[in-house]
Amino acid sequence: MRILAISGSLRTGSYNTALLAAAAECRSEAQVVVWRGLERIPAFNEDLDAVPSVVTSLRLAIAGSDALLIATPEYNGSIPGVLKNALDWVSRPYSENALRGKTVAVVGASQGTFGALWAQADLRRILKTIGAEVADRDLPVPRAHEAFTVEGRVRDPDLACALCATIHDLVSQAAQRAA
Repeated sequence: MRILAISGSLRTGSYNTALLAAAAECRSEAQVVVWRGLERIPAFNEDLDAVPSVVTSLRLAIAGSDALLIATPEYNGSIPGVLKNALDWVSRPYSENALRGKTVAVVGASQGTFGALWAQADLRRILKTIGAEVADRDLPVPRAHEAFTVEGRVRDPDLACALCATIHDLVSQAAQRAA
C-alpha cells in the first residue's frame, strides 16, 4: 500500500515535515512517500489555459496512492494558504478530482499548546467538501519545538506510538475502501 504524505509547511526544519518523516519509519505494510512541491504551485486560477505541470504532478501522485496523510501547521487559527491553494487546484474538476473517495488522515504540529487542532479541523472539513474520505481521528502535537530533537526525530515514545497507530488506522481504512 502506498501513502502519499504532504506537509503544509514550506519551512526548512518544519515540525510537520518531521512528523511525516517519523510516519515513514512506522512499521507498517504501507510505504509512506513524501511529496514536495507546494512552493511551486501558482495561485489557483481557473482562467489559465493550461494546468501547471506541478499541479498535474500532484494530481497524479494523489491518484497513484492508496491513501493520503497530510500534516498541517496552524497559521492564524487555520491551515496555511499554500496548502489550501494546492487543494483548490486538486479539487477541479470536482466530479473527477483525485481526492474524491480517497482515504485521508490529518495530523498537525504547532509550537502552541493546542497542536494545530483548529487547522486539523478546518483541513478535515475542506477535504470532506472536496469528496475525500477523511478519518476523524486527531493527532495534535503541541509545543512541537519540544516534541522533536534538533535532528527532527520524535522525542516522546507515546507520540511515536500514536503516530504509528494513525498510520495503521489509515491503512486499515484504505484497505476496507478498496475491498
